[in-house]
Amino acid sequence: MYALEVKDLTKRFNSLVAVDHASFEVPEGSIFGLIGRNGAGKTTTIRMMMNIYLPDEGDVVLRGVKIGQEFKNQVGYLPEERGLYKKMKVLETLLYFAELKGKSGKEVQKNAEKYLKRFDLFDRRLSKVEDLSKGNQQKMQFISTILHDPEFIILDEPFSGLDPVNTNLLKDIILEMKQRGKIIIFSTHLMDFAEKMCDHIVMIDHGKIILKGSLAGIKSKYGQRNVSLTHAGDISFLKDNPIVEKIEDFGNSTGIKVKEANQTQQLLKLLVDRGVPIKKFDANEISLHEIFIELAGREDGNGKEVRNV
Repeated sequence: MYALEVKDLTKRFNSLVAVDHASFEVPEGSIFGLIGRNGAGKTTTIRMMMNIYLPDEGDVVLRGVKIGQEFKNQVGYLPEERGLYKKMKVLETLLYFAELKGKSGKEVQKNAEKYLKRFDLFDRRLSKVEDLSKGNQQKMQFISTILHDPEFIILDEPFSGLDPVNTNLLKDIILEMKQRGKIIIFSTHLMDFAEKMCDHIVMIDHGKIILKGSLAGIKSKYGQRNVSLTHAGDISFLKDNPIVEKIEDFGNSTGIKVKEANQTQQLLKLLVDRGVPIKKFDANEISLHEIFIELAGREDGNGKEVRNV
């Protein structure tokens, strides 16, 4: 049995179909990524899962039972649009949000102070929220999301506005939560975060699910004709080569797709024969970014079938 099942969720705003019969399953004990470009329907899907929006069609099922109001008490939810009481003090705000979820007392305060120290906010615990930078407010809101020790953690664009140090810290805490058996769902348009963290993903585009499955299975399927290359020198000679289908430059690396799965070694020989200094050559490797561009890169979202992997 899955922890959570989304069944044919649909939401319309007048003539706009924001989410169109979205269905997917969230396995127990996993980090689950809802990925797609801005405006694809990720936030609307999450708001229906949270009962903030009522779906026009479809259901959300928690371990076999349709969710109700009690689901909100089991969830820590970080919305995309942050909502904090600007005039309240930092620690006071955290304890207030925990109390709304039925948690209070010395242990909660101790945990709040522990997280404030980890995020380098302890010395600001008596400051007003409005005096914090946007990044510090983001860290504070994340603490409020997990402080009541929820079973489900739903994060909408959690890395927005964070510097690399705090992004890494947030990632570490999310992985700790997974180790404790929590079910984590997060949305993002940043493919590298999803690739590093997720066990399973759903890709949504123009309100439709276009890809879903385990990340390992998806990468294995789509990487069969791909090479991830890190090199020095010029490889423009490959553009007109008959074995090469596509080349995509990512700055520090290059993704190359050959026309047949057995041509990766032939590609390597071409590079060696031309004297191209090769730092890294990974055959049958593809980034989630490349898969995303391949499936959702077209402007028109019509005619795409959901791919289960």
